[in-house]
Amino acid sequence: MHKRFLGFVFAGVFYSVIGAAAPVVAGDEYTVDPVHSGVNFKISHLGLSWIQGRFDDFSADFTIDPDDPGKCSFEMKIKAESIDTNNPKRDGHLRSPDFFNVKQFPAITFKSTAIKAAKDGYEVTGDFTLHGVTKPVTLTLEGGKKAEFPKGVQRTGYSTDLTLKRSDFGMDKFVGMLGDDVHIAVSFEGTKKKADN
Repeated sequence: MHKRFLGFVFAGVFYSVIGAAAPVVAGDEYTVDPVHSGVNFKISHLGLSWIQGRFDDFSADFTIDPDDPGKCSFEMKIKAESIDTNNPKRDGHLRSPDFFNVKQFPAITFKSTAIKAAKDGYEVTGDFTLHGVTKPVTLTLEGGKKAEFPKGVQRTGYSTDLTLKRSDFGMDKFVGMLGDDVHIAVSFEGTKKKADN
């Protein structure tokens, strides 16, 4: 009886140690589906009208932990050269050193540094890099509904609207003719990554 009791004790300790050493299960990981996502913007022209545009080439990954917002994360990378305002001549100028200078600064990026729960989503603070300048930006992501499409593919999505001053990122040419405020709308769907076997 004594040996059997010690066996149970050692077994309990062993499995407790194994359980403690097991990796903590992270939140659900997603990859953004660019076909059902968009990065759009608008900027004032002479205070008369809006020039509208978008970026056609971008990628993003995010993690959602519904029990702990602090364990969520969002990261996006946009190819600056993919700017599209439906005018090739203007787009070429926007890619030049007068604006995005895409040869020197090919990527626009955002990486979250702090996340907390907010109404209908999350308040996300992160490092935003544009034109070689990195600044902290806080935005509100709204959404979080889930759907299955196609069968077997789990999705969730979020949207945000924010305004940035391009001069804060060293893009200060033609201010007056073109507005300094850039109004940005981002909407994205993510497909859940399958756990490794």
